[in-house]
Amino acid sequence: MADEHQFIENGLQRTQIDEFFSEELSRAGYGGMDVAKTPMGTQIVLKAEKPGMVIGKGGKNIRKITTELEERFNLEDPQIDVQEVDEPDLNAQIVADRLANALERGWYFRKAGHTTIDRIMDSGALGAEIVLSGKVTGARSRVEKFNRGYIKHNGEPAETIVDSGVGVAVMKLGTIGVRVKIIPPNAELPDDFEVYEDVEVEDFVEEPEGEIEDLLEEPEDAEGESVGADPEEVAEEAAEAEVPDDIEEEIIDEEVDSEEGAAPTSPPDSAEEEEPEELDEDIEAEAADLVEEMEADEDENEEAEE
Repeated sequence: MADEHQFIENGLQRTQIDEFFSEELSRAGYGGMDVAKTPMGTQIVLKAEKPGMVIGKGGKNIRKITTELEERFNLEDPQIDVQEVDEPDLNAQIVADRLANALERGWYFRKAGHTTIDRIMDSGALGAEIVLSGKVTGARSRVEKFNRGYIKHNGEPAETIVDSGVGVAVMKLGTIGVRVKIIPPNAELPDDFEVYEDVEVEDFVEEPEGEIEDLLEEPEDAEGESVGADPEEVAEEAAEAEVPDDIEEEIIDEEVDSEEGAAPTSPPDSAEEEEPEELDEDIEAEAADLVEEMEADEDENEEAEE
C-alpha cells in the first residue's frame, strides 16, 4: 500500500474509533483519545470525566470495549488506559457534548452559549469560541458565534495549542452542530511578552567581555596579512611549477658567464661569411701589381727622356 493510502486509512480508522467511543461512553463524559501503535500492540489512552463508568463493575465494560475494537477495527492486542479529566470545563469535547445535551433538553441557544462560555473563562482559559450552526431558531439554518478572550484560528498554534471538540444536537427542526475551541491557561503562545515595571535596563543587558574599542581593533596577527592572494606570488609559483630544475640551472650558468666575460661569438655557419676576408686579399694583391706597373712605366719614361 502506498504511503498516501496508508495515511488516509489510518485517519479513517482513527475517526471511526473516536465516533465509537463517543457513542459508547457518552454518559461517562468522553473527553477524547490518543492512539499509538507499539511493538506490543495498540496503546489507546482514553480521557473521561467518570473513569469508573468506563471501566465498569469488575472491568466488565472495558473488556467489552476491547473485544469490540479487535473485531470491528482489526486492532492487534488493544491496551486501553483510562485517565480522569482534571478540569472538565477546559476539555473541549466534554464541553461540546454538554452544550449539545442542553440544546436537546430545550435550552435557548443564546442562554446555553453564554452560560457555557462563561464557565470556560471562569475556569481560567485564555480564550474560547463556541460556534452553533444549523436550524437554531427556525426553518432557515444560520451560524451563531460566542467569543471570549484570545483564540488562534490558523498556523501551528491553532493545531498544537488550541483544544477543539465537536458535538451534535438532534432537534425537531433538524440537527445543530456544536464546535468548541479552548486555549488552556498554561498555553505558551508565540506572541506572548512580559512587561517589567521599576526595573533597570542594565540588569538585563549582557556586557561584553572587553571594551568596544578592543573589539573593533584588528588582531596583531592580521596586520601583515592581506585579503586574498598576491598576484606576483601567484605568478612566481606558476613559473616555478612550469620550469623544470635542469633548465633553471642552465639559465643561471649562462647568466654567470655573460657577467664574467664578453658574450661568446658564434662560429661561422657557412662559407659565405668567409668571403669578405678573401676578397680583401685579392684586392691588395691587385693594388700591389698596379703600383709596380706604374713604377715601371715611370722608370721607362725617364730613361726615354734622357
